[in-house]
Amino acid sequence: MKKSLAPPALAHFQSEWHLSPVLDTGDFVFFSGVTAVRPDGTLSGDPEEQFRDCFAFLESNLAVAGLGFDDVVELTSYHVELRRHLAAFIRVKDDYIAAPYPAWTAIGVSELITEGTLIELRIVARRTVAGESHTP
Repeated sequence: MKKSLAPPALAHFQSEWHLSPVLDTGDFVFFSGVTAVRPDGTLSGDPEEQFRDCFAFLESNLAVAGLGFDDVVELTSYHVELRRHLAAFIRVKDDYIAAPYPAWTAIGVSELITEGTLIELRIVARRTVAGESHTP
């Protein structure tokens, strides 16, 4: 089973970009590049606010799949100016993601699709089976 999902404000991505913002495969849910671009197309110029907007965007994507941050098992972050903004990113990330932490890879890139964007996240989440704990 594969089901393409999107929060209502982002449903246009499926037809415009020919992608699934959220692809639910049953056990695992995959999230296409989550950025800090707001549904109205605006983008904060403040790095920390961008990171918060990005995690808020991720939260809405998780919610449409019936998931939360505790369900995230893998996080890949793509950063413009990685070293310059890493400490701020980690502070914000830690406001949303707690132990046990997902696997995380941070990658520095020269640019992202929308000019001015500093961050893009790729996420894999896993559904918890009834009675199963996240802690091994």
